[in-house]
Amino acid sequence: MTGAAEPRLGGPALRLTVLVGENDRCHHRPLYSEIVHRARAAGLAGASVFRGVEGFGASSMVHTARLLSLSEDLPVAVVVVDTEERVRAFLPELAGLAVEGLVTLERCEVLRYAGRAGGTAAGEGGA
Repeated sequence: MTGAAEPRLGGPALRLTVLVGENDRCHHRPLYSEIVHRARAAGLAGASVFRGVEGFGASSMVHTARLLSLSEDLPVAVVVVDTEERVRAFLPELAGLAVEGLVTLERCEVLRYAGRAGGTAAGEGGA
């Protein structure tokens, strides 16, 4: 063994996107963080969180980062990409969190999935 990990992901995949509010909580922890940690515990290939600068959802209330109308509950997108089988197996975890927001699944194709050379567990990955 050369020490280099075999690629876990390539070709057809499924992208799970969970759109929630920045202030949404689960067990006193940000919901987006809970989703990321559960995805890691489930062995998924990676997850990333993206903070939005403006948006609205089912409530039709606009949340924005503009200075004059500063919002404390900006939109957040948690994106997970892995094989269809692994992502679908993770969906019951989300159902258990009672996520209020938008959850989507989209087919995608992974062209490259590689960690950073010499990366540590804390610094690796992301979707």
